[in-house]
Amino acid sequence: MRSALIVYGGWEGHDPEECAAIYRRWLHEDGFSVRMATETSAFADPSIHELSLIVPIFTMSKIAKEEVENLTAAVRGGVGLAGHHGGMSDAFREAVDYQFMVGGQWVAHPGNIIDYTVDVAKPDDPIMAGIKSFPYTSEQYYMHVDPAIEVLATTTFTGEHAPWIEGVVMPVVWKHRYGQGRVFHNTLGHRAKEFENSNMATIMRRGINWAAREEA
Repeated sequence: MRSALIVYGGWEGHDPEECAAIYRRWLHEDGFSVRMATETSAFADPSIHELSLIVPIFTMSKIAKEEVENLTAAVRGGVGLAGHHGGMSDAFREAVDYQFMVGGQWVAHPGNIIDYTVDVAKPDDPIMAGIKSFPYTSEQYYMHVDPAIEVLATTTFTGEHAPWIEGVVMPVVWKHRYGQGRVFHNTLGHRAKEFENSNMATIMRRGINWAAREEA
């Protein structure tokens, strides 16, 4: 049986507990055994190297050196990593090794909650299969991203809220390899209610399953 660890906490504005419950339900339905933790100390546990998947939901906050070293080593060794929005890409701002693993870091959301469009960049990828460009209402994340990521969906900034970024095409969904591990990230999902959007939920659920290491 595939095994997963969900570590949630940090800033409450991203509904970490509610999001963790959604992931836990999905993972159980998809045949995973699931552990839950509410402290970053879980990342330092040697047993995480045996997991199939880790889902971080921990906006901002701090991570200790031994925690990030063990986490990144586990993913390099083959453990999958997957998550959404600030719970994964606005976590541990001082930990550059963590950001290197994720493949991107949040830096702004001009206009805060706004209407925008998510465009599918790779319709032939199984994670995006059958999904077409769709409207979305949330924070439109402006990211600093690793050029090595494989971009699956994007959004284009209009410049209404920051004129100097008009026309900028920004990754929304991506995947990549970090050592032997698969990493998946989706910048949508400011609040747990956004998981009710069928496109967002489909992408996210497929993404966590793609990232998970297969059983030996």
